[in-house]
Amino acid sequence: MIEFEHVSKTYETHNDENVALEDINIHIEEGEFVFILGHSGAGKSTFLKLIQMEEKPTEGRVFINGQDLTKLKRRKVPYLRRQMGVVFQDFRLIPTMTVYENVAFAMRVTNISTKKIKARVPFALSLVGLEDKMDRLPDELSGGEQQRVAVARALAHGPKIIIADEPTGNIDPEMSMDIMQLFEAINKVNI
Repeated sequence: MIEFEHVSKTYETHNDENVALEDINIHIEEGEFVFILGHSGAGKSTFLKLIQMEEKPTEGRVFINGQDLTKLKRRKVPYLRRQMGVVFQDFRLIPTMTVYENVAFAMRVTNISTKKIKARVPFALSLVGLEDKMDRLPDELSGGEQQRVAVARALAHGPKIIIADEPTGNIDPEMSMDIMQLFEAINKVNI
């Protein structure tokens, strides 16, 4: 499903090079639950950016579902990204939209039908235990609840791949464990 073959990524600065990743080889199968760990600056976010095609490798090849991303045309990138659900560390919820609207918005921008949105949004919110908070605004929720909305938004369209970049970075340790258990449970259900 996700494969890196001898992938390196170097960032050029005005008079220096910063090697973010060097000769990475990894194969992640469908259904695997993988953590990428490392100290700050180790290349974790760069790794995820390569999967999402926000960056291109300096060397090597990245494959998603057998497709070589180094050969993917720019106009095909949005279609690739629609196969992914992304959870950001800073939640990225729209403050003027309700919980329901935040989850639905991600589906609307990819032209998913209103009928499917009406079915999937409550389902995704029930998976994260927030079906009773659909009409709330983000600032009426705790940090952990906001992160669960972000998880529901990532799941709502039924992606093949879920990417979470430090999903527990802005919440307390107890809620962090809850979020990680939520990811594990979702992976077992195979949405």
